[in-house]
Amino acid sequence: MAGHSKWANIQHRKGRQDAARSKLFSKFSKEITVAAKMGDPDPDKNPRLRLAIKEAKAQSMPKDNIERAIKKAIGGEGDNYEEIRYEGYGPGGVAVIVEAMTDNRNRTASNVRSTFTKYGGNLGETGSVAFMFERMGEIVYPASAGDADTVMMAAIEAGAQDVESSDDEHVIYTADTDLNEVATKMEAELGESQSTKLIWKPGNTTEMDLEGMQKLMKLIDALEDDDDVQHVTTNFSASDEVLEQL
Repeated sequence: MAGHSKWANIQHRKGRQDAARSKLFSKFSKEITVAAKMGDPDPDKNPRLRLAIKEAKAQSMPKDNIERAIKKAIGGEGDNYEEIRYEGYGPGGVAVIVEAMTDNRNRTASNVRSTFTKYGGNLGETGSVAFMFERMGEIVYPASAGDADTVMMAAIEAGAQDVESSDDEHVIYTADTDLNEVATKMEAELGESQSTKLIWKPGNTTEMDLEGMQKLMKLIDALEDDDDVQHVTTNFSASDEVLEQL
């Protein structure tokens, strides 16, 4: 799964240079608050909340921030947020899915549309690119968790759909509705995962050259900088040579 590794590496490189970790933490806080508000504030009884906390911890979000976000939900805050998905095309025809959480649909729609336009993209209708992706669960373990056969066997027994192992990591894919169950079973076998989350996995990819990638990254950065935007997913692919020059 070279594409996964490349994208993870880009994000990691960006993350090291990015001083605004508070913005990332605020996105996690919003997801945790909404998940706790929609279900039970106890993560053991609320799979969505459990996954949100797990992902926040994976990005080194402080425990106090996590507890504060849950208390907001218990206190009645966070109930005005609405989840919206936007779809469109970026530079070079790359498919883009933007997942947002907002208390003002008009503001968010306007901001996302103008960002697409400003950075060479085109916002489409809902469903215009989602058919190119499959909604799946993704569990990531470092290579040190075990050899490919060990991880494969654990994944099969846990009910996963697919495993892709590389020198750096093992990526396990599940049906979207099975993520929590599979992740729990795999933790019993392999310990804590590096990442556990729902993703949009592209069925096909669009190859990008350096200029195209530079334009695309500007669009992604601008979208991710929006406080209402939670996740941005694309179906780009690029060579190692191109990615090393970014």
